[in-house]
Amino acid sequence: MNKRRFLQTTAALAAAAAFSGAVHAQTAIKFQLDWRFEGPAALFLQPAAKGYFKQAGLDVTIDAGNGSGGTVTRVASGTYDMGFADLAALMEFHANNPDAPNKPVAVMMVYNNTPAAVLALKKSGITKPADLEGKKLGAPVFDAGRKGFPIFQRANNINNVAWTSMDPPLRETMLVRGDIDAITGFSFTSLLNLEARGVKPEDVVILPYADHGVKLYGNVIIATPKLIAENPAAIKAFLAAFSKGAKEVMANPAATIDTVKARDGIINVPLETRRLQLAIDSVVASPDARKEGFGQVVPGRLALMASQVSDAYGTKTRVDPAKIWNGSMLPTAAELNILPPAKK
Repeated sequence: MNKRRFLQTTAALAAAAAFSGAVHAQTAIKFQLDWRFEGPAALFLQPAAKGYFKQAGLDVTIDAGNGSGGTVTRVASGTYDMGFADLAALMEFHANNPDAPNKPVAVMMVYNNTPAAVLALKKSGITKPADLEGKKLGAPVFDAGRKGFPIFQRANNINNVAWTSMDPPLRETMLVRGDIDAITGFSFTSLLNLEARGVKPEDVVILPYADHGVKLYGNVIIATPKLIAENPAAIKAFLAAFSKGAKEVMANPAATIDTVKARDGIINVPLETRRLQLAIDSVVASPDARKEGFGQVVPGRLALMASQVSDAYGTKTRVDPAKIWNGSMLPTAAELNILPPAKK
């Protein structure tokens, strides 16, 4: 009798293991970043490296991106299940493709403030937004800061600027050469790019959008409507595992930067550690994030951004904030309590 029960139990465990394997196979998630494997990518690579996604029953693959617009498009096409992208780029896609069948949806706020900023060299005489009047600005045409500049312009009563377009690798080079007076870009990216070109940090003027009347949200985790409808539990598991890893990254960035080097062996570790810390301080653990709560959005602020993006980007239809955001799969409040202590 005991032997029969033993055999029955063994068979049941084998069946459970087989079922678990089937579920695991069904929860493979292809995830695309917004950009290359640089410092901030550690927020996603840490939970992958520590096995937190696997522990949550997910088989996650993480690929580099080449801009938020591309990430949104690839998630919309179904090539990727989830991604990391600028919320304004997601809004633009929704409003310009109202009939698209698979418009991605934001499921977690990560960069509570846009990293977009105007950067200039001190020798230009630019020290405040008003000094940009009549100046030559440069950025790639798809740059988030350039596309959102009309909002910054309106908030700071700047009447006229002239734009020069270039490929991303030339942006900071043209500023250093004096071909343009200022650039737009992510503050933690362009500052370090300028330093790599021999500019001292103290010789750079940074005008963050968030500090000059522009409270745009930044990057969010997005997911396909198909995944949201068919497997919301997988998204919730992903967000919980991500939060666990991101907490470790923010507690000790230097100890987790090796996860980035493992994906791109030629990165400059000290430089990318600084980039990661700048990103954490300026947009992830910002005062607004501490006030609103990591991962969350405030409906009124989201609605205002939707209106501002509709105007600044000249979209075909108005952005509907109700169709952009779905916070129903966010982890518990305890799991979202991941921000490091505020610096004094």
